[in-house]
Amino acid sequence: MNTADLIKIRRNLHEIPEPGFQEYKTQHLLLELVASFPQAHLQIRKWETGFAVKVAGSHPERIIGFRADIDGLPIMEENDYPYVSGHEGYMHACGHDFHMTIALGALERLAETPIKDDVVFIFQPAEEGPGGALPMLDSEIFSSWRPDVIFALHIAPELPVGTVSSKPGLLFANTSELFIDFKGKGGHAAYPHLTHDMVAAASSFVTQLQQIVSRRVDPLESAVVTIGKITGGFVQNVIAENARLEGTIRTLNPQIIDQVKKHIEQIAKGHEISFDCSIAIDYGSNYYQVFNDEHYVQKFKQIVETENVNWKDASSAMTGEDFGYMLKEIPGFMFWLGVDSVYGLHHSKLDPDEDALEVGVNIVEKTIRSL
Repeated sequence: MNTADLIKIRRNLHEIPEPGFQEYKTQHLLLELVASFPQAHLQIRKWETGFAVKVAGSHPERIIGFRADIDGLPIMEENDYPYVSGHEGYMHACGHDFHMTIALGALERLAETPIKDDVVFIFQPAEEGPGGALPMLDSEIFSSWRPDVIFALHIAPELPVGTVSSKPGLLFANTSELFIDFKGKGGHAAYPHLTHDMVAAASSFVTQLQQIVSRRVDPLESAVVTIGKITGGFVQNVIAENARLEGTIRTLNPQIIDQVKKHIEQIAKGHEISFDCSIAIDYGSNYYQVFNDEHYVQKFKQIVETENVNWKDASSAMTGEDFGYMLKEIPGFMFWLGVDSVYGLHHSKLDPDEDALEVGVNIVEKTIRSL
């Protein structure tokens, strides 16, 4: 497929963002496109709302894997081009439409001209939540088509088109969602002594959370505890019986995230006593760090330098990616692909430069043929 074909596919995918494990239209469109490729060397197997495609090699000695995530985000798009999201309240604000399109472009080329080894393209659901990588890793597909090496890409709005970036070792952080529910006793604002105020409890809790990183975590380690949303009560003159905090935990060390959770639970026990309430903690989706294999990153860098593409050494980031679970079990790497967007990841006006699609396809194909 040419650049115009890639752009058309990307725009069609951009119009149908869907939540994790509900990517029915996305799966249908992707399978339609794969069915249009030469089929002599292809085998397709569905898994939940995703699927995998194996390209049979001529004399296979190993399996090379490439993963593309396929779900969207619960974000209302604010762009005004003709192909905006047609699913109100959802958007491909993390570039998964790019990831899928690039995988399709590379897959078509491999289907037309296979290599010696087998290649598996993994179209994984639910990267944004609740997390599709770990259960897919445990699936029968992975048991029979388990790659010997695996890689993936992620768009980088801050990098220009024609630039890729990666590094050996830690690339993305360990992450965990955080949901904390408070249950007390509501009542009239004029009689606070007869109530157990959960707005007060939640507010105190937020303040105490800030002490975890500054006073409970080794200053030589990195950790983030952020509360992004707080809700409580329903009217100004009634003391709130319920409150809820929603946030995230991020660390560069998998042991530190367990330590942070332990301290959150200790704070909760103290607040239950102090505010005479009950507190429930839910850690939601948890993602393991993305840790790149040094050998394969160095090999990838050599491949990039032969393709007239700029290389930039990456830094570790507090972003999260469930591809880390695959890299925990299988050697490989993830890299950033420059797409030159004014707005960043998870922004309602993310607008990646579509010239990056051809760059991505070329790099992925060349890497598969050269690993």
